[in-house]
This record gives sequence, C-alpha cells and structure tokens, in this order.
Amino acid sequence: MAIDNEMVRKIAFLSRLKIEDNKLEDAKDEFNKIFKWIEELNEIDTSNVSPMASANDVSLKLREDAVTDGNYKDEILKNAPSAEYDYFAVPKVVE
Repeated sequence: MAIDNEMVRKIAFLSRLKIEDNKLEDAKDEFNKIFKWIEELNEIDTSNVSPMASANDVSLKLREDAVTDGNYKDEILKNAPSAEYDYFAVPKVVE
C-alpha cells in the first residue's frame, strides 16, 4: 500500500498531528516503511499459534483475601468536628 501526500495529510488530521508541508515527504517515507513492515508481519503464518495474553507463562501468587487491618471507627471519628450515625458530618454545600 503506497501512501501519497494527500493520505499523509488525512492521517495527520485524524491523528491530530501537525505536519508542515516541507515535512510531508519525510512523513510519507516513514508511513510507507511502517506499512511495508505491517505487510511483512501479515505474511507470517500464525495458524498454529495460540493467542496469548502475555509472553511470560507465569501465574501470579495469590493470597487469601482477609481483612488484616481496620475497625478503627471510634478512633477515627474522634478527629471529626461533628459526627452523626458513625459518619463524618459536614455542612451542606448544595441547596
């Protein structure tokens, strides 16, 4: 797939890139190199390769989900200027 200057302008617009007119040729060459590389990748036979989420075949070590800290409600509410129903009470800011 060959890219021309008009296609470079369109890609730049869609990508929100600002490419000056004197840099269009350089950008066109770069885009053509990228598309050539993509075409080379498309030629690789991946029919016998299973999809992977990661290149590393490692499972994470999991720990039991247990509460190890907390339940300091009374001590925390001591810092509140005002508390109601076991919550911080704050002045109303929306009418």
